[in-house]
Amino acid sequence: MSLTHFDAAGQAHMVDVSDKAATAREAVAEGAVVMSDATLSLARGGAAKGDVMGVARLAGIMAAKRTADLIPLCHPLPLTKVSLDLVPDTDLPGIRVTATVRTAGQTGVEMEALTAVSVACLTIYDMLKAAEKGMRIEGIRLLRKSGGKSGDFEAAP
Repeated sequence: MSLTHFDAAGQAHMVDVSDKAATAREAVAEGAVVMSDATLSLARGGAAKGDVMGVARLAGIMAAKRTADLIPLCHPLPLTKVSLDLVPDTDLPGIRVTATVRTAGQTGVEMEALTAVSVACLTIYDMLKAAEKGMRIEGIRLLRKSGGKSGDFEAAP
């Protein structure tokens, strides 16, 4: 198997997608911030810095839109949807983050979905670190993607 971001000489390059058809593409990624019950209560009830989950949602949306600025070989894409669901989960305890990103383009949006989740989780950590520095960001992964030449993908449970 060859890696698409390297040419025959092993040099990194941006993949040429100019011959690909523009198709509807979607990617869904997930992650979680694991914390104590007390810190989760702060996040749910409004911490001193304000609406933790609302700020993290906005940070994730902004990050998805800036993915090409952060990941060197990503194409800048016209995103048609970026949504983040942040769900408090007492079983973790913590906050589960899911991002859904869509475009109609020549390349997929997996990196945008993963970036959205990563930055939302980092924002949760940043806003709650005064209460708990031992929080963990875990399980960031692509859940599924659709569209494009490589077809659909769904992660194992």
